[in-house]
Amino acid sequence: MTGGEIAAIVGVAIAVIVGLSGIRIIRPTHVGAVETLGRFTGFRRYGITYVLPVIQKLYKVNVTEQLVDVMRQDVITKDNLNCTVDAQVYFRVGQDKDTVKEPDLLQRVKVEDLKSALYNVNDYYRQIVELARTTLRNEIGRKEFKEVNSNRGALNKAIHKSMAEETKNWGIGIVRVELKEVQPPEDVQATMNMVIKAENEKQAALDFATATETKADGDKRAAIKIAEGEAKAITTVAEARAKEIKLVNKAADTYFIGNAQLLEKLRVTEESLKKGTKFVIAPDNQIPTIIVNETAGTVVPAPKSGQKADPPAKQPPKSP
Repeated sequence: MTGGEIAAIVGVAIAVIVGLSGIRIIRPTHVGAVETLGRFTGFRRYGITYVLPVIQKLYKVNVTEQLVDVMRQDVITKDNLNCTVDAQVYFRVGQDKDTVKEPDLLQRVKVEDLKSALYNVNDYYRQIVELARTTLRNEIGRKEFKEVNSNRGALNKAIHKSMAEETKNWGIGIVRVELKEVQPPEDVQATMNMVIKAENEKQAALDFATATETKADGDKRAAIKIAEGEAKAITTVAEARAKEIKLVNKAADTYFIGNAQLLEKLRVTEESLKKGTKFVIAPDNQIPTIIVNETAGTVVPAPKSGQKADPPAKQPPKSP
């Protein structure tokens, strides 16, 4: 093989390598910006694209939502308290067009914003971090630590508003800002823990007192209900007894007024005989006079007025 042939082969190989070096692949999450001899000439969509080696240069721009971590820093609050603050910033390059909802990012994102992110700011990642740190110091320095620690949502909104105003010419959209941590000094943290513990104990005591009061009120109501029930039961029994007595009296007055008196006299006579009374004389002579024969152990009717009493019947002699 001659030297000319070798040179030709080498030239072809170099040309092929140089030609292939112009092939570029753009991901769907990026948009390609092309510069020709140092001058911006347009954007390229995702997929395979080609740029002229040496003459053209391709810059890929991520247009999805991104996150930068703001480095931890010490901040002085309005009440001169040092605290350590850490935050995160979510942003994206370029704003979506309101009227276009296509998957092609080059059609959705405003071209002016893409050019601003490339040419109006040198390194927007680093500058967003530094801007966030400065904004945090300014916003927290206007507030007392108690407000910073208890109302983080309002502080996030204030920082977001300030950063969005500062970056509107960068082609950058600040999506949101989140405070990750606000840490006071150790002695202040210990004091805050004691205050929180005291508040919790106070609330627990109030809850216990409320529960005890509720239980006592419930017991009181239950006792009242029981007493009312017992009183009602006694009243009901008394009323029923009164009705019963009334009905008995009515029946006695209507049907048994004479018989009832006679039965009472017989009961008195029976009780007198049990005690060994010899003579029982009925005042109205409706009950015969009773004579007790102690010797014979018998009871015989007493004679009526003007008559003699019959002698007691003789008992037959007992057999030996």
